[in-house]
Amino acid sequence: MRIDIITAGTTGSVAPYTGLGHRLAAEGHDVEIVTHAKFADTVTCCGLRTRPLEADPFEELITAHNRFRNAGRSPRALHEIARATERAAVRLVDGLLTAVDPKADLVLLSTIVAPIGRVVARYHRVRSMGVFLQPDVPTSAFPPCVLPWQPPGYGNRLRARAVNALTDALYSAANRRLHARLGISHRSAHLLRREREKSRWPIWHGYSRVVVPRPPDWRPGLRVAGYWWPHECPSWQPPSPVADFLAAGPPPVFVGFGSMMPEDPDGLGELTARALRLAGLRGVVQAGWAGLSVTGDDVITVGALPHGWLLPRTAAVVHHAGAGTTAAGLRAGVPAVPVPLLTDQPWWAARLVRLGVSPGVLPHASLTAERLAAVLLRATGEPRFAARAVEVAGRLAREDGAGAVARAVAAMEP
Repeated sequence: MRIDIITAGTTGSVAPYTGLGHRLAAEGHDVEIVTHAKFADTVTCCGLRTRPLEADPFEELITAHNRFRNAGRSPRALHEIARATERAAVRLVDGLLTAVDPKADLVLLSTIVAPIGRVVARYHRVRSMGVFLQPDVPTSAFPPCVLPWQPPGYGNRLRARAVNALTDALYSAANRRLHARLGISHRSAHLLRREREKSRWPIWHGYSRVVVPRPPDWRPGLRVAGYWWPHECPSWQPPSPVADFLAAGPPPVFVGFGSMMPEDPDGLGELTARALRLAGLRGVVQAGWAGLSVTGDDVITVGALPHGWLLPRTAAVVHHAGAGTTAAGLRAGVPAVPVPLLTDQPWWAARLVRLGVSPGVLPHASLTAERLAAVLLRATGEPRFAARAVEVAGRLAREDGAGAVARAVAAMEP
């Protein structure tokens, strides 16, 4: 079967699909991942094909979110986020019109591209399926992932409907452009979402039931597969300075904020160095998009490294609680110290605490060296967090998320 996987966003929105793509290719399918050109090396390093998705508006989106946070969540900053989101969706239209291959047998769509990509796939009479890294269907079991965690209750469904209504409104300009470009009758994003749910469009979610159980009030067709671990090339070797640093002392703490771009990366680097000194811990700091740089006898700054190799060699993981890094830390079986900045990150951070693998959430806005050091001392000094992290990792290791999707795809073959 000829399969296109289409995704957009940051590193955490792309890397899991490399594992899914390789599993489908191993099952005999002809797989291509369509995403931003800057991720070409990530996709093609071990043989997967890729095509560029021309629109890449997400640095602008992250910048708008940072301004919103740093401006005290002012109405003007909120308006800027809304406009940046609308522009991002409009830019995706042109990219997705060429991203969906009319000759494909199946298109797999991530959360962000699904509202547009599903319409394009249907226009070309190509079957499609959702492969989401976060849930977006209302449920009483938990709130929408862009809002703080709440206990189960009907209010969560109402919150999710409100969030979906806002999302649909932000896609409205893109939706008008899409229908005009295709020359078809316009249907609102809200009506398209209703049709999606009524038709029971299949969506597989790339996280574990251990972390977020499948809600009992979800409709048929919504499934939780398990994690799709990023593919790691077997020929990869760690840089010698990193391997030497790890061998020179006890397991260090990993600190990384992935694709996030804090307003003051130099200040964040100094804060990190001070926290590690206060806690008496060694550290591996990942530069990430922010360009963090921390130096010292007991700390090393690194570039992009496979989390599947690095994180199991650490004593704890300090991260922004994006979906991908959250998954990598859980897989590694080490305690977590989440420092969320925006969107779904506070939601995943709360899950880490409820799972018992983290002593607490440190919102980025209130982060200090003293607070980070105190939580790190708890994470590395209280055995219950490490024990629980090992237990969760063991349960995740018994799952086969990519295999679940591969079996579903095989069942769709004519």
